[in-house]
Order: sequence, then C-alpha cells, then structure tokens
Amino acid sequence: MRSLLARIESGPIVIADGATGSLLIEHGLGPGAAPESLNLTRPGVLGEIAARYVEAGAEIVHTNTFGASPLKLAGHGLDAQTEEINHAAVLAVREAVETPVLRAACDATGDIYISGSVGPTGGTLVPYGDTEPDEVREGYERQISALVAAGVDALTIETMIDLAEAKLAVRAARNVSDSIPIMATMTFDILPRGVYTIMGNDVRTSVEELLDAGANVVGSNCGNGTESMVTIAEAFRAVTDAPLLFQPNAGLPRIEAGATVFDETPEQMAARASQFADLGVAVLGGCCGTTPDHIRALRDTLHP
Repeated sequence: MRSLLARIESGPIVIADGATGSLLIEHGLGPGAAPESLNLTRPGVLGEIAARYVEAGAEIVHTNTFGASPLKLAGHGLDAQTEEINHAAVLAVREAVETPVLRAACDATGDIYISGSVGPTGGTLVPYGDTEPDEVREGYERQISALVAAGVDALTIETMIDLAEAKLAVRAARNVSDSIPIMATMTFDILPRGVYTIMGNDVRTSVEELLDAGANVVGSNCGNGTESMVTIAEAFRAVTDAPLLFQPNAGLPRIEAGATVFDETPEQMAARASQFADLGVAVLGGCCGTTPDHIRALRDTLHP
C-alpha cells in the first residue's frame, strides 16, 4: 500500500470518514461514559462503524481514540489502560477493513488508511491554567506510541483550540516517529477581525507553527458547518500551499426534545464539495453530526 502522503500527492481529493460519537450513542453509549471505554467492552461496534464508512467511500478511517490520552482518560479512571485502549481501537478497525468483503471493496476503490485520532487533553496549559506542558507532551507520547505500535497508517491531531497544545501533540508524534504522516487540525471561529481559535490563534501563525513542529497536513475541523468551513479553507489557502484537511460539522447543533440535532443534509454538504476541490484541498471528511450518508454524498460528488 502506498503511503497516505503519496496518495495525497497523486490526487484526487481524499475522502475521510465522518462522526463517531453520534454513532456510538446509537449503539448504546450512555451519558457521561467515555467513548473510548467501548474499545475494550464492545470492539465490534467500532468495526461496524468503520465498515459503514468504508462502504460509503471513506479512504481514511479514524480510530475511536479522540479522548484516549492518559490525561483525558484519567477523568474516567481509565488512564492506567491507555495502551490497551489505544491498541484495541486500532485492532478493531483493522479487522473490519480486512474482512473479505471490504478488502474486495478496497481493491476496487483504492487503499484504506487508518488514522489514529488524538484530541485535546481537556486541561488548560499554564499560565492560563494549571496543566504543565511536559505532562501534556509525555501523555501524548504515551498515547501515540501505543497507536503507532498498533499499526496506524497516520495520525490526526484534531479539534485543537490552543496552538500551544496542538504543537505539543505534533512534537510528541514526531518524537515517536519521524516518518508517520501527521495531520493537524484546529477549530476556528469566523470573527469580524478574521478567523481565530477561541484562544486567539490566527490561521497564518497556526499553519506556520504546526508545519514547523512536524505536521504534514494542516486544516480545520468541528465548530462550523460546510458553508463557514469553506470560508476557513479560503483563509488557509491564502497563506499556504501545504496539503489541507477539512472536516465540517453537519451544520450547527440545536437541541430538540432533549437530543442534539444537526440539520445539514448530505445533499447540502455535497453541494459545496466542489468549492473545497477548487481550493486544492487534499482531504475532506465530516465531523459532528455527519453520517455515512454524508460521506457517500461527498464521494459521489467528488469521485463520480
């Protein structure tokens, strides 16, 4: 299998998967429970979700490890099981992708890449909070070492709002492996003065420092529907020629009868896919509220 970076370089746009958390809730994840706990108790659910996204056309499937750093897992009393949780997540996806039926689908449509998801620790770095940078970096190295040892094809450091923490994660990944592809995305808001994270990080600085830390692909995920994400993508392309990744939400969430609802349909998301392609975006997928139907619509639009 050629590397993910070689696949990106050769084009066309790579389709990534969509949301995991909402599908885990459909499978019985309870309120307040750690999504990563299912890696140990119900790994078959992870395989089923991965299979659904591959069948929909995803070439990149993420592991259920967004909150699987020891600092994040500590909030659920699971930090001692960091390695086991991360390893089980990769194994569940790998076994699903390599079933005969999906293997045949992969052979027909191209390679399938498993990317280890790495999210924020949930702490706030000093001097704004009480979390020490060395503790964060060491925790990320522990998580990422487990993901790499389990055989991920890439890493996705995602949903970061603090550039300092994002760089710690990227550098931790580079300390673990000097060759694994690293995709790093942050969550931005569109403000009257420009595009910034909630911590005040602008696009240009974020791009330059993430690439300097060792990321191969940069971009944004979460916090915005597709229309706003196109605007953010334009801001990225204005400052860099680097490969870009975007994963918008299915619109903005609202509460209906006590449940979180996202209104952007697969057809609405797909209608803007060509705008990302025109910007030369390398990877396009979905975040909160997106489903295999959204990914299928992107695939059908971009790879008819």
